[in-house]
Amino acid sequence: MDFVSIRIITGDVARLVEFYEKATGVAAVWGNEDFAEIRTSGGALAIAGTRTVPLFAPGSCRPADNHSVILEFLVDDVDRVHGNLTGFVADFVNEPTTMPWGNRSLLFRDPDGNLVNFFTPVTPAAMEKFAR
Repeated sequence: MDFVSIRIITGDVARLVEFYEKATGVAAVWGNEDFAEIRTSGGALAIAGTRTVPLFAPGSCRPADNHSVILEFLVDDVDRVHGNLTGFVADFVNEPTTMPWGNRSLLFRDPDGNLVNFFTPVTPAAMEKFAR
């Protein structure tokens, strides 16, 4: 089995896609006006509109209602990325902080309120774990 993507359901696909394109520097691949993906080497962030929910199970998802998932992106230099996002991201949860498990992390919210973690491994063990 391979993990392929995580999907965010949103009431404004274009707005959220634009946010993630700017935050990640990755251009989205659009399927149609209700679906796009930000594709990385490790998987994709799929962004879909509320009109797609009934195709799976009516009422199964609500946009902008996530309280348990953090989207995580490995970046080369989290401090530099923080500088690039300042003035663009409206809701930083923390400044770059070195975590006990060896990653330097920057936590912020996207326009729908989803938590996003950009991180860079900084200890030898963390760097080995995420070696590319």
